[in-house]
Amino acid sequence: MLSRTNLQIALKLLLILISAVWVSLWLLKPTELWTKSWHKAEDNARETVFGYYGLNFVVYSLPLTSMAITGYLYLYLYAKKPRGLRRSRQKKMSITKLSNPFIVSRRLGVISLSELLAAMVFSIFLLWTMYAHLSNDFKKMTPKKLLKLNIWQFRLMKIGTRLGLLAEVCLALLLLPVLRGMSLFRLFRIQFEASVRYHICLGTAMILFATLHGASTFFIWGVKQQIQDEMWKWQKTGRVYLAGELGLVSGLVIWITSLPQIRRKWFEIFYYMHHFYAAFLVLFLFHTGDRHFYMVFSGVLLFGLDKLLRIIQSRPPTGVVSARIFPCKAIELSLSKDPRLKYSPTSLIYLKVPSISKFQWHPFSITSSSSVDDERITVIVKSDGWWTSSLYDTMVAAVDSDPYEVKCLPVHIEGPYGPVCTDFLRYESLLLVAGGIGITPLLSILRELASTEIKTKSTLPSRIQLIYAVKKSEDISLLIPVSHILLTQPLGQTSLEVKIFITQDNRPIKTVRELLNDQSKVQTVNFDWKAFDNTVSGSENLPWFAALAGFSSIVFLVTLVFLNHAFIRSNVKGSEKKNPSWITDLLLICSFLIAIICGALATAIVKRRTPKKDLPLVAMRKCDHMELGPTEPKDILDSHEIRYGERPNFDDIFSQFPNQTGDSSIGVFFCGPESMRESVALSCRKYSQGSTIDGKGRKPFFSFHSLNFAL
Repeated sequence: MLSRTNLQIALKLLLILISAVWVSLWLLKPTELWTKSWHKAEDNARETVFGYYGLNFVVYSLPLTSMAITGYLYLYLYAKKPRGLRRSRQKKMSITKLSNPFIVSRRLGVISLSELLAAMVFSIFLLWTMYAHLSNDFKKMTPKKLLKLNIWQFRLMKIGTRLGLLAEVCLALLLLPVLRGMSLFRLFRIQFEASVRYHICLGTAMILFATLHGASTFFIWGVKQQIQDEMWKWQKTGRVYLAGELGLVSGLVIWITSLPQIRRKWFEIFYYMHHFYAAFLVLFLFHTGDRHFYMVFSGVLLFGLDKLLRIIQSRPPTGVVSARIFPCKAIELSLSKDPRLKYSPTSLIYLKVPSISKFQWHPFSITSSSSVDDERITVIVKSDGWWTSSLYDTMVAAVDSDPYEVKCLPVHIEGPYGPVCTDFLRYESLLLVAGGIGITPLLSILRELASTEIKTKSTLPSRIQLIYAVKKSEDISLLIPVSHILLTQPLGQTSLEVKIFITQDNRPIKTVRELLNDQSKVQTVNFDWKAFDNTVSGSENLPWFAALAGFSSIVFLVTLVFLNHAFIRSNVKGSEKKNPSWITDLLLICSFLIAIICGALATAIVKRRTPKKDLPLVAMRKCDHMELGPTEPKDILDSHEIRYGERPNFDDIFSQFPNQTGDSSIGVFFCGPESMRESVALSCRKYSQGSTIDGKGRKPFFSFHSLNFAL
C-alpha cells in the first residue's frame, strides 16, 4: 500500500512537471528569443536521422502525449485506492468554493469560479500570444516588407495572420474535451457530459478567429485587387490558400449545424455534418503546413485512438435481455454484462439500435450498480423524439406479439464512461434533486449506497434527501427500480427521505405505497439474447490507454522518419524545400494512419487473447417488481412526502436541510431541466454562506454537481 501511494505521488509530481513544461512552451513560442533559437535547432536537427520533423514532434507533440500517459497511470492507481481511504483523505481537505456555482444566468448557464478563472487565464494567454507576435511584426516593418501596402493595411494583414494562430491554439485543445474512454478531464473530476461544453466554447472561439483571419486576408486581396488571382492558388510550397478557404467553409458548416436551434430540431443534420471534422483537419494541415500541425497533433492522435477503440468495442452486437415498459412511456432495457466489468454510479453508455438507425448513437445514464448486479446493466429510455419513440414502439409491438414467437433485438454499446471514483461518498449528507427523466443517474447512486460492498467498506452519508419533481403521477413509475430501497431503507444508519412534487396533477392525495402499487403493474418482455456471443464488457483499462498512447507515438515517429528518408532527400541541406509541401503533409497523414491502425490491431489482438467468461445465466431472469404491502414500518412511509400541484421551493429546502442534519459538508447532485438546474445552483450559492450550526461555528456548504447531458 505504501509503495503504491509513493508511486502515485511520484506520478502526480511528474504530471505537474510535464504540464509546467507544456505551458512554458506555449508561452515562449511567440517570443523572438524562441524563434531564433528554434531556427538554429531545426538546422542542427536536419543533420540527424530524425530531421526537423522529428524535433517538431518531440518538442510540440510529445509533452501532451506524455501528460496523457502519466495521467492514465495516476487515475488507475487512484481508482485502486480503497474507498474508505479516499474519503478520509478528502475530508481532511478544506472545502473549496472554486467548483461551486459563481455565475448563474439563463444565457450563460451555470459557471463555477474555477471555470471563470480558467477562462480568464486562457484569454490572457491569447492576448499575450497576439501581443508578442504583433510587437515583433511591427518592429520589422520596413518599406521593402510592406508588400506595396499602406502602413495600416500592412498592420491589418499581420493582425489577420496572427488571428489564425489564435484559431490554432483553440484547435490544439478542441478535441480533448470530447475524448470518452481516454478522457483527460477526469484528472480534474470533470466528466464527459460536463466537458462537452468546453468543446463548444473552444469550437466557437476557433471559428471566430478563423473567420476574422480569412476576412482580413480577403480584404487585403481586395485592396490589392488580387482576389481572383490569390483565392484559387494551390501553392507548391508554403501556405495553401485554397485549402484554408475550403477548411474555413467546412468549419463554418460544422459550427452552424451545431447551433442549438438546428441541433435540437434536426439532430441528424448536426450528427452527420459533424463528421466533416476529418476533412477540416486535413485542410488545416495543407493550409498551415506540418510545422503548425505538430502543435495540434497530440489531440488528434488521442482522439483517433479513442475513436478506434470505441469502434472495436461496439462492433460486435449485444442482445437485449429484457425490457420493462412503464406507464409514463418509458422503457427499462436490461443488457447482459461481463461480471468483471465495474463502473461507478452516474456513468453512461452510448446505444445504437441498427433496426432504427444504423449510424445514430444516443447516450443514456446507467441506472444499475455493478456492486449490486454483476451480470446486468440497465438503462431507462423516455419516449421523446423520433429515435426514442421508435424504440418505445418497438417494445410495445414486442409485448403485443405472439408470446411464443422468438424475439431478438441486437444493439451496439459504447462505454460505460463515468467517474473514476464515487464522489458522493466524501460528503456527510446528500441532497439528490431530479426532474422527470433526470432521475436516472440518481437511481444508480441509491443502488450503490444500498449495496453490501459499499456499506462494509465505506462510511455512508448520515442523511439522504431525494427531491423529485414530475409533471404527472404516471412519471412516479420511474422510481420502481429502487422501490425496495425507498420503502425498506436498507442503508444502515443512513436516513433516507423522499419528497415528490407532481406539478400538473391534482388528483386525490395518495401515499408513496399507493402510487407505486398503482404504477408497479408494468409490462415485461423477454428477448432471445443467447444468439449473441457478446456482453457489455466496457472499454479498455487505463494502463492499456497509457501503453497504447506511447506505442502509437513511437510508431508514428519511426514511420515518419522512414517515409521522409524514403521520399525526401533530407541528407542535402535545403533539399526538402524543393519538394512540394503537400508531399510532406501526405507523409505525415500516412504516418498518422499507420500509427492508429497499429494501435487498433494491438488492441484487437489483446482483446482476442483475453479469455471470455461464459455468458451469465441469471441475466435471463425476469425483472420482477416489488409488491408494496402494508408491512413496511409506518415511520419509514411517513418520512416520504407527496405534494400535488406544487413545485419545489428550493429556498425552504436548502435553508432547512442543514439544520435537520447538523452536517457541514453536503453534496448536491442534480439532473433535470435547465430552468430547474439554475434554481438549484442559485440556492447552492446562496445557502453555502449560511449561519453557524448549533453554535459550533460549522457553516453548511453545498457542493453542486450537475449530471445533465444534452447535446
